[in-house]
Amino acid sequence: MIKKNTVVAFHYVLRDEAGVQMEASSLDEPMIYLHGGYRNLLPALESAIEGRSPGEELSITLPPEKAYGTRREDAVQRVPIKHLLQKKKRYQPGEVVQVNTQEGARDCVIVKVGKFNVDVDTNHPLAGKTLTFDITIHDVRDATADEISHRHSHGWEGGGHHH
Repeated sequence: MIKKNTVVAFHYVLRDEAGVQMEASSLDEPMIYLHGGYRNLLPALESAIEGRSPGEELSITLPPEKAYGTRREDAVQRVPIKHLLQKKKRYQPGEVVQVNTQEGARDCVIVKVGKFNVDVDTNHPLAGKTLTFDITIHDVRDATADEISHRHSHGWEGGGHHH
């Protein structure tokens, strides 16, 4: 059963308010995370699957406030290209990129491309959207002491990740 300090493997399909599929886990690779308030999953999603067991299926609809937040219109910033984590020769408006920030990598959408800088919308790409997650719990196991101290899963067997 899913509870604090368990590692959870689940399959999901994410749809927007129009029912359009936005993303999904692959059938041979479920999403794996450490459960228990470690910020590895949206808190409302984690709360909804608490207490579930392998084989259970559920559908959860989250308004923007419980998913990736409401859109902020003042969220466009100019960023030096060297701060983008994906290195490439050409960037395009509308492209989702990760920007290196003091709080770690952050997903942004390119609004405008210049020679040395890009203007990015720092809203999460799914901000402002009501999202529905169709979830199937694949498996649950107890977390290792290392996973708990590192605050994230180290893969399904617990040893697939090293620091």
